[in-house]
Amino acid sequence: MKNKNRTPNLETSSKLLRLLDRSPYLSQREIAKNIKVSLGTVNYCLKSLVESGALKVERFKESPSKTKYLYLLTPKGIKEKTLITKRFLKLKRKEYERLNDEIEDLEAALSEDDQSGQKNTEMIVVI
Repeated sequence: MKNKNRTPNLETSSKLLRLLDRSPYLSQREIAKNIKVSLGTVNYCLKSLVESGALKVERFKESPSKTKYLYLLTPKGIKEKTLITKRFLKLKRKEYERLNDEIEDLEAALSEDDQSGQKNTEMIVVI
């Protein structure tokens, strides 16, 4: 049985909504390639956005094959894109701070190792 309460993750939702806002005419395959997720994930996310009222799907009239669709953000979708982008940015800033702290710790450890190594080298030379 499928879990109907499952929602797309924050990163995927953010990337998808921002991409659709800029390029509403992309195919699901092109969307998947752009945001580096599977075609099934894109399909699932689009369906979820349509069901929530954040996205409207229309046939792309100028498409020669008549199978292309336009994925248009509704006013609710524009608000959702803004909220999700803010949350995703906050998450990325925290991730950046953690990485920055880790980099500083590693640099300090290397500096200590270098100083310790120099002392050991000096002792070897002196002996």
